[in-house]
Amino acid sequence: MSYPIELIRHSLAHVMAAAVKKLHPDVKFAGGPAIENGFYYDFDTDYRFSEEDFEKIEREMRELIKSNGRFEQRIVDLDEAKQIFADQPYKMEWLNEYDAAGEKLSIYTFRDFTDLCRGPHVESSKDLPRDGFKIRNVAGAYWKGDSKNKMLQRIYVDAFENKEALDAFLKQQEEAALRDHRKLGKEMDLFHFEPEYAPGAVFWHDKGYKVYRRLIDYMRARQERAGYIEVCTPAVMDRVLWETSGHWEKYGAHNYSGKTEDDRMFCIKPMNCPGGVLIYRSVLRSYRDLPLRMAEFGKVNRYEASGSLMGIMRVREFTQDDAHIFCTPEQMESECIDTLKLILDIYKQFGFNEVKIYLSTRPEKRIGSDEIWDLCEKSLANALNAHGYEFTINPGEGAFYGPKLEFILRDAIGREWQCGTIQVDMNLPERFDISYIGEDGEKHRPVMLHRALFGSIERFMGILIENQSGNLPLWLSPEPVVVVPISEKYREYAESVVADLRAAGVYCRADLRDEKVNYKVRELSLAKTPIIAVVGEKESADKTVTLRKLGIEKQETVALSDFIAQMKDAIKLPL
Repeated sequence: MSYPIELIRHSLAHVMAAAVKKLHPDVKFAGGPAIENGFYYDFDTDYRFSEEDFEKIEREMRELIKSNGRFEQRIVDLDEAKQIFADQPYKMEWLNEYDAAGEKLSIYTFRDFTDLCRGPHVESSKDLPRDGFKIRNVAGAYWKGDSKNKMLQRIYVDAFENKEALDAFLKQQEEAALRDHRKLGKEMDLFHFEPEYAPGAVFWHDKGYKVYRRLIDYMRARQERAGYIEVCTPAVMDRVLWETSGHWEKYGAHNYSGKTEDDRMFCIKPMNCPGGVLIYRSVLRSYRDLPLRMAEFGKVNRYEASGSLMGIMRVREFTQDDAHIFCTPEQMESECIDTLKLILDIYKQFGFNEVKIYLSTRPEKRIGSDEIWDLCEKSLANALNAHGYEFTINPGEGAFYGPKLEFILRDAIGREWQCGTIQVDMNLPERFDISYIGEDGEKHRPVMLHRALFGSIERFMGILIENQSGNLPLWLSPEPVVVVPISEKYREYAESVVADLRAAGVYCRADLRDEKVNYKVRELSLAKTPIIAVVGEKESADKTVTLRKLGIEKQETVALSDFIAQMKDAIKLPL
């Protein structure tokens, strides 16, 4: 019988707990769910687990699996459960907090290990893979995720249906480690972090900031061609805006806010929406003004838990390529279709040809009437169906103010990344009381579409670096060309090549360090420099350059004038 992978992982978590108990009889158990790619289990023991223990635990797990032990469920009352777990303080804490209200509790026993668990599990350990799991690491984890509680030891395990699936995953992880944007960001001198002074905020170096600005240049050009205007709203605004929008009630704990001397509460903006609404309502609008496509590269701040921060992928300060489209209800569907086409074309231009689309519908906690939600969800579904886009319903995962489309990119090694969104909103226009004058001369309520294509500049840049292994296209590279003279004797020619390229609009520099050419070439290759132009006696005499292109062994010598013409074309925005 075959079982779902989540059920296999959940059962393996119990097997690992049983193995740890056999090796360390005095251990106290907290809990261990199945997670993406495996599972974990939290333990409390004076013994400190390390990599040296991994093989012992895995070996014991395999022995237990071979024993064909059954996973046996029993339904017990609260008093009996407390007797069973009397020597397990973490289980007792759950039980003491549990209001049974006459309900029974489920426990599962595997060999000598019993856990408080709803299940289900596989029938027997013979149904589990003996070679489909591998302990990844051990880390600290606070009980219940609260830093006021005791720090436990969390053992993470990668687990799959069989050895082949595990090996494929481990190979992907090895490749991912080589592509890690944090590693490449350091090698390429793009950015760094200062956790002591600005946790979760990026310090952009010159090269990284060039890439950041170039991405904005590209998006700005695409938006202008698509009829967008661009605005900029204040970074600090009165908290009442987010109370009105409903964001404060849902996300207030994640906002940076404070009171000024005049006793007013202000926020560093966590999102751009209220600012865009204020610009819309600053003048009287007519139906002739719509659709109004208002873009903003707005820097926002949100207090993310320190444990969730990850390089430039997950930060506390980031720039959204945001836009708010104000339109009539009749225009809503066509605006969704145009935005869909734009976003998918942009992803394709960056090499992401596999894109999943999810339609996330109304969450349990939301604002607005069911009639409004029906209309918004129907418009998004119609926009997708009318043009043959495949999509999956993601029930209950919409924003609190409206349904949304989420775009998931698949990268070069098979990983998936959530990026852009399109959200239909008929609630914020109501809350902020914005309107337009219709053909009938009366006031009407516009529809508001929230749209981000990259999602955030930082996150998309991180995804792009990893997808390309740092080998950015010439138009996006912070240093498309570095000129290297073979000796001090040819420094003057190298500097003249740089001057000619810069005059043509091609950013480049000369590497004039007192180092051997091969050393410079190795360093520049590690930094992912696309083209190294080496110059010496022959090049100086012939007005040529010898090119070493990243990832290509063969060198070529070309006339400087031809090279400049090629580079001028290569660095143009791909519009």
